[in-house]
Amino acid sequence: MDQPNSPGITQSAAPVATADRIKSIDTIRGVALLGILLMNIPGFGIGWDFWYGIIHGPRTGKDYYTFATVFVFFEGTMRGLFSMLFGAGMVLFMQNKKEVPGQATVAEYYYRRLLWLVLFGVINAFVLLWQGDILFFYGLAGMILFAFRKLAPKWLLVLALLSVSFGMIKKQWNWNETRAKREAYNEAIAAREEKKKLTDEQQGAIKFWMEREKNDKPDSAVVNRHLGKMQSGYATIFSYFIPENANGEIFYMYHELWDLLTMMFLGMALFRWGFFNNGLRTSTYALWLLIGYGVGIPIAWQLFHNGWMSYGELGAGGFADRWRSTPRVFEEFRRVLLTVGHASLVMLVFRSGVVPWLMKAFANVGQMAFTNYLMQSIICTWFFYGYGFGYYDKLRFHQLYYVVGAVWLFQIIFSAIWLRFFRFGPFEWLWRSLTYWKKQPMRK
Repeated sequence: MDQPNSPGITQSAAPVATADRIKSIDTIRGVALLGILLMNIPGFGIGWDFWYGIIHGPRTGKDYYTFATVFVFFEGTMRGLFSMLFGAGMVLFMQNKKEVPGQATVAEYYYRRLLWLVLFGVINAFVLLWQGDILFFYGLAGMILFAFRKLAPKWLLVLALLSVSFGMIKKQWNWNETRAKREAYNEAIAAREEKKKLTDEQQGAIKFWMEREKNDKPDSAVVNRHLGKMQSGYATIFSYFIPENANGEIFYMYHELWDLLTMMFLGMALFRWGFFNNGLRTSTYALWLLIGYGVGIPIAWQLFHNGWMSYGELGAGGFADRWRSTPRVFEEFRRVLLTVGHASLVMLVFRSGVVPWLMKAFANVGQMAFTNYLMQSIICTWFFYGYGFGYYDKLRFHQLYYVVGAVWLFQIIFSAIWLRFFRFGPFEWLWRSLTYWKKQPMRK
């Protein structure tokens, strides 16, 4: 993300100098970048059927406790931090640049930057073969932010609240449709038990719900086919992922756009209020830490207990019979609270100076966040997929996090060494050179 030289000074369109970066933002971004692998690693290394085993299995053991910890404390929050910083980065990119006669406008640079980001997302998904890519969606969602770049923080906060509300309404709407189909199924079953002749609609309702419950359970043939593909060579996985990624990108943009906009608008507002650049009082950060964790963690536990695990106990039918509103409706509030809590904790540690070496390590990773994000795709696909070391679905769920620790250690060391000699990470350098259509200086 580009950052300004200094408040109140205007500059022509160009990348930010290393000495002018805002270290607190780099630090939070580094935490987000490392933390996002906590949620991505199951997608890299294990088949989807493991979820079924955990939520239907005993509530004990390393896999269960790992799953519970990751879900309650981190699920969606590292991506939330990333999204907030993306919104803040949009403001940073625009606010201290001026139009220069004979050069592209700032808006042209901004949209060129995002279009290249979309392309990098396509490469990450279809070439590096990571199905959980976020760059494609960030590039598209970022184009919407431009229209709101000059809004005051209070109006950006209003937009964030509207976005989260629209997302909640959409999820409840979908849930209402699910419950209506479940009720139609229950009525049809009751009619059948009373020996009544079923209408075509009632027969369709039974067929639909039985198919729904069947799809909730792992199909051994489908699972084995998936494992066979993932343990094959690059060409096989590439062909296998083409329809998967295409459908996934359409699905995510349709269903999760409000999720992205909520956190991006919030990030823009918080940046303008001075949250990310260490501009608030220590007591303010402490207050938001207490609110974020004090409210967010209990909500997260309830969502875990009454959401994931309750679904495992009751199945799709019992779950729909019990809940008039899906727990997913409240996910975004939990995510916003915990994300702000995480950011507040990092800011408190950052300004305390207690572990400067750790904050420096995070800042190095954050300064190379784009490179490190793509590097996670490269490392993990080669470690797990069949054309690499072939560890896909060979580790237990909790063992995946040993891999996470190894990747973290490597990226912390690599980022520190690289930045001793170079201004940018390799992919940051490429992105900036393409954005400004000019080869950027690389060596210090």
